[in-house]
Amino acid sequence: MEIVSIGNQTITEFILLGFYDISELHPLFFIVFTVIYASIITGNMLIIMAVISSQRLHKPMYFFLANLSFLEILYTSTVMPKMLEGFLQEATISVAACLLQFYVFGSLATVESFLLAVMAYDRYLAICYPLHYPLLMGPRCCLGLVVTVWFSGFMVDGLVVALMAQLRFCGPNHIDHFYCDFMPVVGLACSNPRVAQVTTFILSVVCLSVPFGLILASYTWIMVAVLRVPAGTSGRKALSTCSSHLAVVSTFYGTLMVLYTAPSAVHSHLLSKVFSLLYTVVTPIFNPVIYTLKNKEVHQALLRIFYIKQTEALD
Repeated sequence: MEIVSIGNQTITEFILLGFYDISELHPLFFIVFTVIYASIITGNMLIIMAVISSQRLHKPMYFFLANLSFLEILYTSTVMPKMLEGFLQEATISVAACLLQFYVFGSLATVESFLLAVMAYDRYLAICYPLHYPLLMGPRCCLGLVVTVWFSGFMVDGLVVALMAQLRFCGPNHIDHFYCDFMPVVGLACSNPRVAQVTTFILSVVCLSVPFGLILASYTWIMVAVLRVPAGTSGRKALSTCSSHLAVVSTFYGTLMVLYTAPSAVHSHLLSKVFSLLYTVVTPIFNPVIYTLKNKEVHQALLRIFYIKQTEALD
């Protein structure tokens, strides 16, 4: 694909190049990622249905899990439809829609960062303060935490998008990515993007390092508490409830930190896209798979749903 400049004319739309350098694999990619996308939607919807339908799952941990599943559906749906379009034809997106996509996607990533920290805090209270846990993590507290997380995430990224909206785009309109990510977009700006870049870097570091620090602190205190109790007691068994959360945290924070706080570590555009796929596709599909396989209560709730549906079909 030939990339051309439009001169000094203000552009009205971008072209998402996606994986243009391996176009011969586009038909295969379309099939694979369509199946993955459908699996992400189905898997996370099943988690939400299990939490809503099962009285045993009406607990803070599963309330947060249902929010995470809903977030993953929105998160993936913000990016994947355009990516799939790019495998079939040239994917164009208006400047306004591009900024909106970045705003929604970036906000959801920030919300997920905060929500994972809240989930770690919930496990900390459940394991370290089991007797006070019902009071400390009551329904009003859970709802307040979730509302704060969602509101904060969209407020933070609103500032970034407001700065990006002030930029002027008049040169090449080809974004070398499969969605409107910050660096590829501001790299096309004709006006000086320095303020937006510095602000975004600071907010990215804060919104990643602070929640990640809280997660590390929570699990440090959890390990200390667990090591103090005798082997085989409920305290050590409770640690198993953290493994699924830790697996999601490792994938999500690991890739985001490489991409946004150390962009120089990602040398090629192709490698950058591969890392982006990890947290736009792999993490959302990790959520239902890991929590279903490793959590007996969720597993049993899903089996009950399938059993009821099968019984209704037979009747």
